[in-house]
Amino acid sequence: MENESAQKGPASSPRPRRRGRLLLIVGMAATVVTAAVLVPLLLLKEEKREPRSLLIPEGWRSSQVYAAVDKELGVTPGTTGKTARTAHLKLPRAARGNPEGYLFPATYPVDEKTTPASLLSYMVNTAGKNFGSTPAAYRQVVIASIVQAEADTVEDMGKVARVIDNRLTRGMPLQMDSTLNYALKRSTLDTTHADTKIDTPYNTYERTGLPPTPIGNPGRQAMDATLKPPPGDWLYFVTVAPGDTRFTASYAEQRKNVEEFNANRKGASKNGG
Repeated sequence: MENESAQKGPASSPRPRRRGRLLLIVGMAATVVTAAVLVPLLLLKEEKREPRSLLIPEGWRSSQVYAAVDKELGVTPGTTGKTARTAHLKLPRAARGNPEGYLFPATYPVDEKTTPASLLSYMVNTAGKNFGSTPAAYRQVVIASIVQAEADTVEDMGKVARVIDNRLTRGMPLQMDSTLNYALKRSTLDTTHADTKIDTPYNTYERTGLPPTPIGNPGRQAMDATLKPPPGDWLYFVTVAPGDTRFTASYAEQRKNVEEFNANRKGASKNGG
């Protein structure tokens, strides 16, 4: 706008007009230089753009994975969940189209070309390479998902897996709170008597054997513990306090440990924990 005003000076004043032309030339030169500098800077910014990634933690349920993918890709909530039902993922036949347990926990690269379908396929294919897709492998994934949910530490995973094996061998119900939590779509340490009576195939208090599907997506450590649990006669366990999980073959001892757990929970509630 300033350059146009300079060109419209009075006809009787030739020198200001020449100044106007000089300003116009200088202005154009400045514009050219600025553009020449800006373009490389923009290119450099694009080249230095930090790569995006999505972290899927061990033990997340499929619903949590779907929500994280929706958010990362900026799609409408629910999009990835719908995609999971139509994407023709390479799942084990035993999964019956349900990707739970096969959305492998890892950090996945994300770019402008990533879609919910491509990301889910990446996860499922990675799980297939790590776990296998035979009926026996699927069964181990179901167990590993319970191990992942129940073990307080990595060191406890093997013992939890052994408890599950021992109970299955004896025909005892697993009585795992984690399977009830999955059925009730929650995560809590407090299980009521009423909870143990709900009608669902995931009620391992009422039903023997394994639940029909994994209850989350286990990591490699949980699967390793499931495949090679340490020897032991344990049938019960309870995490009395963080870092203090007690395993036993004695029901009487388990009752005492549970009483201590309940006392700790009441104390934590009174203190606002």
